[in-house]
Amino acid sequence: MTDHTSPRSADRRLVDLSHPIRAGLVTYPGLPAPRITPHLTREASRSAYAPGTEFAMDVIEMIGNTGTYIDSPFHRYADGGDLASLSLETLVGLRAEVFHLTDAAERGIPAEAFAGRELAGSAVLLHTGWDRHFGAPEYRTGSPFLTEAGAQHLVDAGVTLVGIDALNIDDTESGGERPAHTLLLAAGIHVVEHLTNLGEVPAEGARFTAVPPRVEGFGTFPVRAFAEL
Repeated sequence: MTDHTSPRSADRRLVDLSHPIRAGLVTYPGLPAPRITPHLTREASRSAYAPGTEFAMDVIEMIGNTGTYIDSPFHRYADGGDLASLSLETLVGLRAEVFHLTDAAERGIPAEAFAGRELAGSAVLLHTGWDRHFGAPEYRTGSPFLTEAGAQHLVDAGVTLVGIDALNIDDTESGGERPAHTLLLAAGIHVVEHLTNLGEVPAEGARFTAVPPRVEGFGTFPVRAFAEL
């Protein structure tokens, strides 16, 4: 029997950091849930193909802010880069700097949380543990977030991407202010929200990938985010 396992696959482990998308999924309370409907059913397809051959073609209708998704600058700025403009070098195999903050006493993640780490060019991933509430009413209120000072620190540090396993990178209970989005996206730093399973990723040593489709004139879309250990 031939062993098709490559040396690389034998030495690595992949951790899925994305929530699955399904019809009716509530990601961000108040936004529409995805609808999945058939365009061509398997039964109907049988008349168009040879005996024993059938296909299913489905339509998904959803807002870009569904599941685990990435924000491009266009999400915040009319003249910002859209999903189609994002370079793969800023999305694939980024050095992951994970901050395990599940025992934090405050909701807001301050600049001091990032002290002592070399962050330039990295994907900074904020593990708050709030993903345990995903899909439940508790997810909506009390969610951790990145403070304005924390966001400015990451901009100054030259990070490539910031991700969080919570409702939003900003405090959605602040009356509409969105300083983290404003600062990060203005600097061309991607934002990934609603991550999960960050507890399985070490503080250092992993690689992070989160790639959306190349949609022109669109700012936010789901990603299959994962870490390579």
